Amino acid sequence: METSSGRQEGPAGGPGSGRRVPAPLRAAWWRAVFGAWAVRLRAVHARLEERLPVVTGIVDRLIAVNIFDSATRIAAQCFLTAVPLLFVLGAYAPEAVQEQVITSVSAVFGLSGQTKAQVEQAFAPPNEELRQATGLIGALMVLLSATAVSRAVQRLCRRAWLLSRAGARVAPWRWLAWIALWLGALVVQGLLHNGFGLGVALGFPVILLMQAVMWWWTQHLLLGGAVRWAPLLPGAVITAVAVSCLSVTANFYMPRALDRALTDYGSAGSVFVLLSWLIVVCVAVAVGLSVGAVLSQEPFLRRRLGTPRSPPGKREHP
Repeated sequence: METSSGRQEGPAGGPGSGRRVPAPLRAAWWRAVFGAWAVRLRAVHARLEERLPVVTGIVDRLIAVNIFDSATRIAAQCFLTAVPLLFVLGAYAPEAVQEQVITSVSAVFGLSGQTKAQVEQAFAPPNEELRQATGLIGALMVLLSATAVSRAVQRLCRRAWLLSRAGARVAPWRWLAWIALWLGALVVQGLLHNGFGLGVALGFPVILLMQAVMWWWTQHLLLGGAVRWAPLLPGAVITAVAVSCLSVTANFYMPRALDRALTDYGSAGSVFVLLSWLIVVCVAVAVGLSVGAVLSQEPFLRRRLGTPRSPPGKREHP
């Protein structure tokens, strides 16, 4: 529309109307806001890195490891592997081993009543049909599929130490060795938890020591010796303390949670509770190994443990 002065006037709200678009509706305004916040956050990060280098190093490493993603993957692999392994143990393990596993699982989780009865049912003496259905080939396939857990833990250790795939190549036998040793640890958990019959007061420090040794050995085994033994010790100790404390907590929380889940939702409820608890434990493991890797590279511990100044490999991009 043309006015008497000859000026072109657009429709109301159009480009030629002279009406300005509010700032929050313009993309350029949002880019400027986010850019300003990014500059401020980088400045804050730089100041924290100068004043609290350990804290910023831990936060950066936890982000690089992506702890919740890594922990969920490991927990899912553990759960999917545990059920087939229970059938294999029920079919082929000696009766004494089956009884010891029941004792161990019951002691770790404080199981009783209906939940303990379900564990005993899983390890009931097998019949010939179960042996035929499982078969030796099936047992071997279950064991090989269980290496998915080993590979997931190996990936976590690589990320905690910022190693590339080439920097931590591992022979497949190490995956099987890791599974075999942790299965052995599961079998003796009942004895260790009770302090070899002397009580829980002795059992806790024994479990703590065993966990520290196991996670120390786990890192060295799955990293293929890419990192020396001494720098791996802080992560092993932190992880052992976290997992052992969660094990004590499980004795109070898990029996009630499992009984309530079984009563309200049946077996599906117990699956949800167990998987949720596994995720919590795996998050503790991911945090412990990552924090230990950062602490071992700090000047105070680096001089005493002989940790290299830079990670022995390039950073792995997830």
